[in-house]
Amino acid sequence: MRIERLSLAEWAETLPKSGYEVFHTPPALSAIERHTSGDLRLFGGFKGDQPVGLLPVVEENRAVGRTITSPPPTMNVPRLGPIVMPTSPKQRKRERVNKKFVEAVLEELETDGPLSLVRLITPLGYDDPRPFRWADFDLTTKYTYVVDLEDTDPDSVLSSFSKSLRRDVGNARESDVTVEVGGHDATRAVFERTRDRYTEQGRGFPLSWRYVSDLVAGLDDRARTYVARDADGETLSGVTALFGPDAAYFWQGGTRAESDVAVNSLLHWRIIEDVLTDPAFESVTAYDLMGANTERLCDYKGKFAGELVPYYEVETDSAAMNLAKSAFSAVKR
Repeated sequence: MRIERLSLAEWAETLPKSGYEVFHTPPALSAIERHTSGDLRLFGGFKGDQPVGLLPVVEENRAVGRTITSPPPTMNVPRLGPIVMPTSPKQRKRERVNKKFVEAVLEELETDGPLSLVRLITPLGYDDPRPFRWADFDLTTKYTYVVDLEDTDPDSVLSSFSKSLRRDVGNARESDVTVEVGGHDATRAVFERTRDRYTEQGRGFPLSWRYVSDLVAGLDDRARTYVARDADGETLSGVTALFGPDAAYFWQGGTRAESDVAVNSLLHWRIIEDVLTDPAFESVTAYDLMGANTERLCDYKGKFAGELVPYYEVETDSAAMNLAKSAFSAVKR
């Protein structure tokens, strides 16, 4: 296994056609690089000339030690982590490639130092995190809700929803509320509403408008902001959705709306309809609702009949790193 440091251009050439998430794309990584305080480092694992693994990380030197994160905290990147691309469909060979890539890239990153804190959150589809446990990292299983949109149609998806959600979507569609795809101003309005909602709840909101604007602009037609308006044209709510090669993602927005109808359910439904009917999203076969790790959100998001899909948080497990972990947690807050 040979590990190489890649440029963004080389990363773009090495990415497979599918099997990764929207934040693995060069435009998203470019936005991260411009707005993170650390250094973006892109690694590729090769067997001969064949790429078999990729890992983007952000490295930062802090007073308490060195942090290696993927994704970096405070940038609203739900997952990043490793992409493994074994050349054989055989389980034994897939496991071997994954193990060797993890071992090699951890060695390249020198993660065994006494003051190196590692935190990775794996993408969906990375289903074998055992090599990290074997390397003495902590492993935590997390979840998201994913609505399957492959080989189906809007009527079939709607019929799979809970009875109450079908009723809410139907009532909203029959109301005078309209949903449209907005531009730069709409994205800013969603950002500001989300920031204000966090402030009302006494929660920190670390995102900057410059970062959000840069990310959405860089993703171009792979990012859309959906805005719901009342009969007078007043904005009720909005959602910024991101689109990877395989899935659409609920990224930002969906704050509480002052309306008699289920505005946010209508917004989610419009995103699903676009995935199913817009040729621009032909390769997209799923909608990731996020939020399955927050108990108060699960009852609502479970109504979309999504599959509960696991992913993994990998973190340094070392008593010597308690101080660094405390500082790292403060950054996340």
